[in-house]
Amino acid sequence: MKIGFLEFVALILLALLCSLSAVFGIRFNIDREECLSHDVKYEGDTIRASFVVIRADPGWLSSHEGVDLVVKGPSGDKIQDYYDKISEKFKFMANQKGVHHFCFTNKSPYQEVVDFDVHESHFSYFDQHAKDEHFDPLLEQISKLEDALSDIKFEQHWLESQTERQ
Repeated sequence: MKIGFLEFVALILLALLCSLSAVFGIRFNIDREECLSHDVKYEGDTIRASFVVIRADPGWLSSHEGVDLVVKGPSGDKIQDYYDKISEKFKFMANQKGVHHFCFTNKSPYQEVVDFDVHESHFSYFDQHAKDEHFDPLLEQISKLEDALSDIKFEQHWLESQTERQ
């Protein structure tokens, strides 16, 4: 089955609009413990996250360095944890849809400022009206390209936070 150029463009735009991914970024002050949550819409989504500790108080010459982070899934299972880190970036595949928790702990007596970013990628497969078997690989490649561009934006944000920290 052949489709025209306008139908092809409309199909590509529809694929891009339907596969938009969720992005969440925040900068917050932490005294002791702060938990943030992110609702993962689909099982199997790729979650990328990063954080950078940006010291704000003059007491930053203390011997304690960094914060702790524990990532938990919707059922309370621990997915990843990091201890005494001033920056980290990581990714994982969500085994369940639902609310994931990112809990930061500051063991320093001083308040810290944390720049936190989370990005969710979802690869969608659509039931197209055009049944040409060549469109599925094209849509998959477009989704992967979108994900790669999101990776670049994610990395850029992380590097900007690192630069600000320095």
